[in-house]
Amino acid sequence: MDLNTFLLSFAVIACIYMACNIGANDVANAMGTSVGSKSLTFKQAILIAAVAEFAGAFFVGGHVSDTIRKGMLDVSFFEDVPYHLVYGMIASLLSAAIWLHIASYLGWPVSTTHSIIGGVLGFGVIAGGVDVVNWGQVVNVVLSWVISPVMGGLFAYLVFQYINKAIFSTRRPLAHAKELLPFIVSVVFFILSIAICYKGLKNLHLDLAFSNVLLIAFVMGILGFFLSKVLVRYIPDDDSKDFAHQFNTTENLFKYLQILTAFYIAFAHGSNDVANAVGPLAAVVSILDGGVVGMKVAMPIWILGLGGGFIVFGLMVWGYRVMATVGENITDITPSRGFCATFGAASVVLICSKMGLPISTTHTLVGSIIGVGLARGLPTLNLGIIKMIFISWVTTIPFTAIISMIFFKAFLLFLP
Repeated sequence: MDLNTFLLSFAVIACIYMACNIGANDVANAMGTSVGSKSLTFKQAILIAAVAEFAGAFFVGGHVSDTIRKGMLDVSFFEDVPYHLVYGMIASLLSAAIWLHIASYLGWPVSTTHSIIGGVLGFGVIAGGVDVVNWGQVVNVVLSWVISPVMGGLFAYLVFQYINKAIFSTRRPLAHAKELLPFIVSVVFFILSIAICYKGLKNLHLDLAFSNVLLIAFVMGILGFFLSKVLVRYIPDDDSKDFAHQFNTTENLFKYLQILTAFYIAFAHGSNDVANAVGPLAAVVSILDGGVVGMKVAMPIWILGLGGGFIVFGLMVWGYRVMATVGENITDITPSRGFCATFGAASVVLICSKMGLPISTTHTLVGSIIGVGLARGLPTLNLGIIKMIFISWVTTIPFTAIISMIFFKAFLLFLP
């Protein structure tokens, strides 16, 4: 076996391992609240996530990928030594995958983007010193540790307080829910339509003006309003029933909104974060085929299919641990609380992306769940779990950077 064939095979294996661990960790984040609130069974969550994740990854996962995720390194340094970049890409994939595997086993929801960034920084410093690193981008990543959970928590807190006051704190929660649900549905359709057109489909290069996106979202919001207006008529008022029965029936109405927002998060994750697994592999393929190092490389369709397929496989095999943490261990989740958390996270990711603020979907979702828990009082939160999650976030980049350095040095020693 020649060197190029060996490196390509090794890179494919590393990509598969990384994709499996992305599925186990990140996709489990998206579906965890739905499982924790009993809106979905684990098997149903896997089925929905499989469809949404693979569709996002394969159809809109980006046919051009950054060579170095988020512009962390100056790739021109590797023009004279392209194989060093190949070694670095493989080292990054392995280090990120190992960290995600450990985190998933322990049930920690961590950022896959930050994991791969840590790997890139590690081999970059070893290969070219600190000058090859774009430290401004590193600062943005660190800022996202604060911005993401705080914004997610605040937004989810406000949404939950509104729904709790307007519906669940009244004497006739079901009647108020039927009255307000069409307006809530219209807002959900509006926000998610903007998110899909603006962020979820960006890799299709449709180049829609934001005014056109708003128009599409407005039409979808109106459709959602009238559709839900018709459907709620078929729900009996049950005024004769006791409060507990009305309360439970009202909670069940939020299952469908929670599932819808979870589907969106899984779709958006597939379209955007699949690059964390397949981007380095695409860079390796490009270098081995043409020996050219560039900031952007073509994404072969087989690589997108590979990434999307094994992300789903990883969710099926390992995803239950992180699902348990997100959906059950941070705070008690009901359908209405789960909806507030997932809708809050989706809205914040959209708003911050539009404003150009650094954001992590994982961190935002965890922050949203914490915000929903805080709305019910500090004792409802498992502070021990939250502490471990925060420690895992801060540990992600240093851990993956060190492991990547070790792998990169090993490749330099044993490979030409």
